[in-house]
Amino acid sequence: MRPDLLDQLRARMPAAAPVLEALEPASAAWLVGGTVRDLLLEREPRPEIDIAIADDPQELSERLAREIGGTARTHGRFGTASVFTDGLRVDVARTRAERYSKPGALPDVRPAPLAEDLARRDFSVNAIALGLDGTVTAVPHALEDLASRRLRVLHAASFRDDPIRLLRMVRYAARLGFEAEEQTARLAIEAARSGALVTTSTDRIAAELALVANEDTAPGALQIANSFEILTGIGAIAAYDAGIFETALELLPDDGRRESLVVGLLARGLDPRAGERFVEACSLDAPRRDAALAVCREADVLADGLAQAPERPSAWATLARGRPLEAVAAAGALGPVERARRWLEHLRSVRLEIDGNDLISAGVAEGPSVGRGLQRALGLRLDGRLEPGRDAELRAALEEANSG
Repeated sequence: MRPDLLDQLRARMPAAAPVLEALEPASAAWLVGGTVRDLLLEREPRPEIDIAIADDPQELSERLAREIGGTARTHGRFGTASVFTDGLRVDVARTRAERYSKPGALPDVRPAPLAEDLARRDFSVNAIALGLDGTVTAVPHALEDLASRRLRVLHAASFRDDPIRLLRMVRYAARLGFEAEEQTARLAIEAARSGALVTTSTDRIAAELALVANEDTAPGALQIANSFEILTGIGAIAAYDAGIFETALELLPDDGRRESLVVGLLARGLDPRAGERFVEACSLDAPRRDAALAVCREADVLADGLAQAPERPSAWATLARGRPLEAVAAAGALGPVERARRWLEHLRSVRLEIDGNDLISAGVAEGPSVGRGLQRALGLRLDGRLEPGRDAELRAALEEANSG
């Protein structure tokens, strides 16, 4: 019995305290999955709590929402519900057993006791439950695997039943610093080589890739995926360069889209048509899809252009302006790192104090001359060849606009 784990959760995640208090009347409820795993590992908890319950999850989720001030949402197929509050997500699921009608299909489910619920899970370290009285229940090997930092599937057909577990395996391995135990590693390679991932939907693959991409450990996860031949299993690349991914992700600003960068870099290793098909298959929304396609199509050409451009920031800006941030970050990772970094961190935000109306008020006719003048003034600003202030900008812009 480990009541101290519940105290640790309250201390590390104060938002969990009212959730635990609201659970007390439940006849049979357990914390499960990553919540318990991270507590036992003494890791900083993620803002998520997973709850397994023997009763109706909808009723509990609605009560939780009322008592902790959140919004409840139900998902009928699997008997699950979620509660969202500021900074916390609580997932509630009825304990269940699963059966897969064919590889890669979504499972058929039925209510089942806790033991069967734990046995259906992806890895032993995620098949641990913590009761509200502090009792820990786990599948065989789970606690030993946790102590030894191992990832172990619970049965030989695990990756065939749900090939998305291949991508989860590498995400957990990178995030937690774990390794696949020997049989699990063998099963993973066999599943990847046999084309297990083609049996599941591209939407699910894309969703899992987005989760991989949005973690700080994404480069390591992708390197592990490549070592297990998982990337070729999803039609991605024949060779993976961890340094390119790591540098590109480091260059990408906070307002960039990591999943677009990762998907685009994966697609870049394919021939152009196959790369575009891969991006389209990932079912990203339009802005993310377009950014990923730009990485796939433009990164190499942009990298060459930046590398060969004169030693003038205005020349780099001419090449990078109007392109997605993800494409510039990818290009920088392919060679001209510092030029891409200068654009992403500073040059792209440089603005003139004047605009076209100032030139028109000064007598320039509407038309291309206005844009040409503004472009000249901005180039001088970027190159450090223009005194600060509106007057200097206007003189430079008028000189260019009136030159021809």
